[in-house]
Amino acid sequence: VQLQASGGGLVQAGGSLRLSCAASGRTFSNYVMGWFRQAPGKEREFVAATSWSGGSTVNADSVKGRFTISRDNIQNTVYLQMNSLKPEDTAVYYCAGGPPSWPATTVRDYDYWGQGTLVTVSS
Repeated sequence: VQLQASGGGLVQAGGSLRLSCAASGRTFSNYVMGWFRQAPGKEREFVAATSWSGGSTVNADSVKGRFTISRDNIQNTVYLQMNSLKPEDTAVYYCAGGPPSWPATTVRDYDYWGQGTLVTVSS
């Protein structure tokens, strides 16, 4: 499956952004979808994931109550709504797709990766 992430940009602390990830190539609804992020000099870290149906989601502790993952299996798109953004949320955000195993919260759980979209939060 091919993944194309978009929606990043520059936002002030406390603001909001919505990231999108469009999938193509295979049956989107067969895949767990997740978002990861990587800040300069740091390892890629898990942000959020949604099960193949969208019925289950899981978030990293650092984004609970602020970020929401969702998916549209008709539009073959997964979203990450990010509210109350903080400077420490600054990173390149990657969407990823993996086989239907749950929960999927590590890089090794995913087979397909998008190209990343940069989110910069200014203080």
